[in-house]
Amino acid sequence: MQGFVTSSPLVSAAWLAEHGNDSQVAIVDCRFNLAQPNLGYQQYQAGHLLGAHYLDLNRDLAGSVGLHGGRHPLPDVAALAQTLGDLGISSDPPTLVVAYDDSNLAFAARAWWLLRYLGHDRVAVLDGGFSGWCQAGYPVTTDLPAPQPRVFTPQVRSHWVVDIHQVKARKDQSGVVLVDSREPARYRGEVEPIDPIAGHIPGAVNYPWKDVTDAQGRVRPAAEQQHRWQSVQSAEEIIVYCGSGVTACVNLLSLELAGLQGYLYAGSWSDWCSYEMSKGTEA
Repeated sequence: MQGFVTSSPLVSAAWLAEHGNDSQVAIVDCRFNLAQPNLGYQQYQAGHLLGAHYLDLNRDLAGSVGLHGGRHPLPDVAALAQTLGDLGISSDPPTLVVAYDDSNLAFAARAWWLLRYLGHDRVAVLDGGFSGWCQAGYPVTTDLPAPQPRVFTPQVRSHWVVDIHQVKARKDQSGVVLVDSREPARYRGEVEPIDPIAGHIPGAVNYPWKDVTDAQGRVRPAAEQQHRWQSVQSAEEIIVYCGSGVTACVNLLSLELAGLQGYLYAGSWSDWCSYEMSKGTEA
């Protein structure tokens, strides 16, 4: 991100307050609530960072739900590229995109990962999110930004995504680590508030996504991220999943900070369950 920030996928509130009005910077508000899907946009309307556009998890950052593919399948590439272009995000010259939410990066990291999946590396998340911005005393607005459409041409990194067939074929191979990003109780199958089956994919290890940030929603230092992944740093392939492929992106951000590459099982546990529930269907 020459001319703006380092190669870190994080920007601070202070940095964004100084550079947010730059014509080469685009801000996207990704606040969302799984239990109340309209709440995020309502919060955006009530107050957001100056110049921020809103990206909705269900409408923009996920595709149509089918029998398989999970609760938040990846969005249609052409549709997302059109949306990004409409928001003034250009691929050439590349706009620096800063995503934020108010949920420990649960949804901002999804936007961060999707942009990089589409070949757009000039993207970061706001450390501390919306609450951190407000606590630092920076202003918010209810004004909606005027659209300034640009052209966004995706360069899809399709190898960053694996499906259930690839997971089944590779998860038990030497050098492959399968990471479950959900909270420990869901991983252990003690509770399952969303999906029809409790438990985890056989062979998966648990790295809860919420451990990436501290109690204030700030990302833990890179040294802590490196230490967190120390036991898998020699792995040849790290495949990451969660419930539906959203919060797994927070772990993918953590891996990036640790200098490691992770791959997303986009359908995640909800996709895995859909095959278990489909009697007579072989995955």
